[in-house]
Amino acid sequence: MNAITPREGTLEAALLAAHERRVPLSDIFLDQEIQASGRLREDLCALMRTRIAVMRHSLQRGLASPQRSRSGLIDGGAHRLIEWSGDGHGLLGAAFTKLLASALAVAEVNACMGRVVAAPTAGSCGVMPAAIFTVAEERNVPEEALVRAFFTAGGIGMVIEKLASLSGAEGGCQAEVGSASAMAAGGIVEMLGGSPDQVCAAVSFSLANVMGLICDPVLGLVEEPCVRRNALGALNAVASAEMALAGIPSLFKADKVIETMGKVGRRLPEEFRETARGGLALLQPEADKS
Repeated sequence: MNAITPREGTLEAALLAAHERRVPLSDIFLDQEIQASGRLREDLCALMRTRIAVMRHSLQRGLASPQRSRSGLIDGGAHRLIEWSGDGHGLLGAAFTKLLASALAVAEVNACMGRVVAAPTAGSCGVMPAAIFTVAEERNVPEEALVRAFFTAGGIGMVIEKLASLSGAEGGCQAEVGSASAMAAGGIVEMLGGSPDQVCAAVSFSLANVMGLICDPVLGLVEEPCVRRNALGALNAVASAEMALAGIPSLFKADKVIETMGKVGRRLPEEFRETARGGLALLQPEADKS
């Protein structure tokens, strides 16, 4: 009996191709982009490096100086974290605090009308740069491996867009921060030499961990609790990548987890899908920022 051919545009199809060609998933996703765009490989790699440079710039800006939004909901959280950690208060060491602060930094720059890469969305833009850059820095990862990680992450995002959604308005925050976590986790696994199967396991873990996460922007702005959920997403990505690299298997295929996320998102009540009519959006901000 012949095996069933996986659907085009799924992780299962990419996984099969990677096994047959004995290459990492980044090769499969890059070849797909070459075919779809008609661009040369070197041009696509140059474009990815440009996007990586924008991510680095927004991260550095958010860490270098306090970002404050017009609404007052964003008040330099990333900068505060770095200062606090520098005084020896960090709970789990410098890398852990850097991961959190980096995610806040990029998301705060976005909230303050700075330039970011929507990866996959502006509301979740801090997850991938924080998770991938922090791990790459800690492990002295070569730039070429970093570029490949972002192609893998991008390919994962394309599959999620096809099988579920990347939109908070359609699927809640699980579709934004959750998808960003899955993309980052998969990228990290490949970047550190993990197998295509381990990449898919990391994707499954990431989405399962935040399944059902609602989107409830306070005052209708992508600031609170969105910015801090970027930190959650970065932590989730690194945790999922580490479990996958350790050889912990996923009980479910990544495509099935992605499809389930989409089904859950479509069944979320409307007030929990970026309408600012439910969850924390119903509360009046009252935190003392002094």
